[in-house]
Amino acid sequence: MADEPLVLGIETSCDETGVGIVRGSTLLADAVASSVDEHARFGGVVPEVASRAHLEAMVPTIDRALKEAGVSARDLDGIAVTAGPGLAGALLVGVSAAKAYAYALGKPLYGVNHLASHICVDQLEHGPLPEPTMALLVSGGHSSLLLSSDITSDVRPMGATIDDAAGEAFDKIARVLNLGFPGGPVIDRYAREGDPHAIAFPRGLTGPRDPAYDFSFSGLKTAVARWIEAKRAAGEEVPVRDVAASFQEAVVDVLTRKAVRACKDEGVDHLMIGGGVAANSRLRELARHRCETAGIQLRVPRPKLCTDNGAMVAALGAEMVARNRSASSWDLSADSSLPVTDPHVPGTGHSHDHDHVHEVSKGDLYS
Repeated sequence: MADEPLVLGIETSCDETGVGIVRGSTLLADAVASSVDEHARFGGVVPEVASRAHLEAMVPTIDRALKEAGVSARDLDGIAVTAGPGLAGALLVGVSAAKAYAYALGKPLYGVNHLASHICVDQLEHGPLPEPTMALLVSGGHSSLLLSSDITSDVRPMGATIDDAAGEAFDKIARVLNLGFPGGPVIDRYAREGDPHAIAFPRGLTGPRDPAYDFSFSGLKTAVARWIEAKRAAGEEVPVRDVAASFQEAVVDVLTRKAVRACKDEGVDHLMIGGGVAANSRLRELARHRCETAGIQLRVPRPKLCTDNGAMVAALGAEMVARNRSASSWDLSADSSLPVTDPHVPGTGHSHDHDHVHEVSKGDLYS
């Protein structure tokens, strides 16, 4: 246990300041400071507000994680940070903080990919990832099908949304229904009391000539909004629970259908689902049913590990250390459009092993 890498991970790609600490594949701390309430009145995340919230929350959240884990910052074997994709300003706060701590402590720095981290976090709950693993990542900013044979170096995109992400569609429909922000949890809650077959909403990109693994939720979002507007224009009451259930069913039907198809086509017998929308109860239920029918083993982390968090970044960082991946250089920068094919960002400058800048004793810079 003591020989496994002790890594701190920092996540600031959107509106949550996440700091996690893992030892190998064991989670020791998962501290999160969310600014979601500050964005609620705008109906969505405001990048500048998120960045300022990260600045205020960073040091207290790191201190809280260290205390929760019962370790000293000096005990760390490395510091990992989300380098992208995400909101540019928010990412910069995290990368800058990670650099500062890594330099002051004399620890290696690992810039990692947000999407790859969402896959790797499952190791904290269900053990090592099978290789290869098919991953369905669904959140407010991403809806992707990914095939990973090595989470630290080989992640291949199979398909992605061509317009709105699934989580984004949940937020927009919740807004039309006046249910507040964020939309995912509230739609899920209302849908449990509704009829998922009450309204036949469209399933995007499911025709025989459509891309097999890509997603589209813009047409669905428009269809639902127009249906609601028509009801209101006619002076009729909108059946909120039935709308929520029927909309949700249209989303999860397409997500699970394409994910299972990708597994079959690629001969992969494991499907991992991650991202904030993976906390959706109906998505989990339908995925479980379809995977069982197809003979595919389903892996879904507990809801708290599905949303953005520092634990997932720490998990991928620990895997980088365990597999002897090179540390990132000090010129590591945030990349808001970092491709998932780059799970690790080494940078282009000098590595920690031959960094001529470190003439001072870095261990003395942190107290």
